[in-house]
Amino acid sequence: MDMTPQAWPDWYDGRHINEVLFCQQFLDKHPMKCVRGRLFTVDGLIEDEGQIGNLILEEISGVLTSGLSKVVTNLLASIKLQAYSPPLPIETDRIHVSNGTYFMDGSFTADKSYCNNRLTVSYNPDAPAPNRWLQFLSELLQPEDIPTLQEFLGYCLLPTTKGQKMLMLIGKGGEGKSRIGVVMNAIFGLNMNTTSIQKVENSRFARADLEGKLLMLDDDLDMNALTKTNYIKSIVTAELRMDLERKREQSYQGLLYVRFLCFGNGALTALHDRSDGFFRRQIILTTKDKPVDRFDDPFLAEKLIAEKEGIFLWMLEGLRRLVV
Repeated sequence: MDMTPQAWPDWYDGRHINEVLFCQQFLDKHPMKCVRGRLFTVDGLIEDEGQIGNLILEEISGVLTSGLSKVVTNLLASIKLQAYSPPLPIETDRIHVSNGTYFMDGSFTADKSYCNNRLTVSYNPDAPAPNRWLQFLSELLQPEDIPTLQEFLGYCLLPTTKGQKMLMLIGKGGEGKSRIGVVMNAIFGLNMNTTSIQKVENSRFARADLEGKLLMLDDDLDMNALTKTNYIKSIVTAELRMDLERKREQSYQGLLYVRFLCFGNGALTALHDRSDGFFRRQIILTTKDKPVDRFDDPFLAEKLIAEKEGIFLWMLEGLRRLVV
């Protein structure tokens, strides 16, 4: 490699890196914004900042041969400072999908903008009907309950808590409820968390993990009654900012718009809270019993995920019913 002064990049003088110039050129090449310490591209949140560190390493390894780890750490911190952005707007008139932006008036553009939530599904108005998904739901739920699930999942596409509801699917076990969670993960990607209602209520750090998420899945609802329900009720109907805390960081006021989807063998109960405010926030759907002679397809999840563009259109149909 040519290491002569003529070959040095603009941001290197032979001994030191000009951090300001390096960061400017890096952000020109890799546009990003830093919101509350987290990096975003137009494709959404960068969950693993090691990716950015690796890109920095590629840039500097041509001129430096020692102390690379410390230099990368410092440059990443500088990039965050130069990429600072105030909080991104919470937009309820559009859905950011992997191939552009779908607007609630029915229009679509391939243009992308910085956003809090970009789904990992493409908008394809010509996607075929998700027949395997619909068959799966017909075997899982009563016919009158399927539109409720459709509307709730559609409701989760927008960053709003106007519906003021959480949804629980209750069954004896083995019916296939968890396949819904697998499919939603394929659609929501990093905009979905999997944890437990009990943890959200009782851990002071768990609620900050829900910031910027559209959906939280509890795949195995704890049958123990909640000793408190304050936070669960507040999140389901969130209209004001609440206190959030991350480890080793000062607490701050943040707005949550996450929705709860829970699967279990029984309904969510509270040890002390008998108020209507707790129970009216819950939509409870009971699954059909698993047929004794049913053959469980080990590849069902993959078959359902293959229909995710059609399932997304099905969810949009449920959302439109709610907003008209």
